[in-house]
Amino acid sequence: MLVMILGLVIFLGSHSVRIVAEDWRTAQVQRLGEQRWKLLFSLVSLFGLAIAIWGYGRMRLDPTWVWFPPMGLRHAVALLMIPAFILLVAAYVPNNHIKAKLGHPMVLAVKLWAFGHLLANGRLGDIIFFGAFLLWAVLDFRSARRRQPSPSVAPRPVGTAIAVVGGLIAYYLFAFHLHVWITGVPVM
Repeated sequence: MLVMILGLVIFLGSHSVRIVAEDWRTAQVQRLGEQRWKLLFSLVSLFGLAIAIWGYGRMRLDPTWVWFPPMGLRHAVALLMIPAFILLVAAYVPNNHIKAKLGHPMVLAVKLWAFGHLLANGRLGDIIFFGAFLLWAVLDFRSARRRQPSPSVAPRPVGTAIAVVGGLIAYYLFAFHLHVWITGVPVM
């Protein structure tokens, strides 16, 4: 479990720089240049995520159970993942109403993903893993709302439709094909 926690500290720590040290981040971007900063940030993030996932997989081999969630909560998670995938796709589709209204749909997607998975998993490692992501998403969303908003462009219905349809397709692919391949756990 310590490997998983180390990975979470590296991954979520790197993603928390804007929350706790915005001025330092700005100085580093100016010093290194935006491309080099993004490359360094990406390498650190990928390293942390890989360690967290590897540690999470190892934790599942010898779990410490805190509670045994009812089977019905798996259905709740499946339902929560539909808007989570739509929000995730909306973060990348330009000119959509979802992003225009919410501002930070990816962070909201992480909140739904983490909360849903906390409901359906009762191992200590799951609680730490998904709880860390939920806590980070709450803090990041609050921090992002305080920052100067990006200049907005007028949302268009076609952008919103692409975000919704793309999110539903991504949900279908992940829930019915990729989840078991990536995690070893079927959705239902």
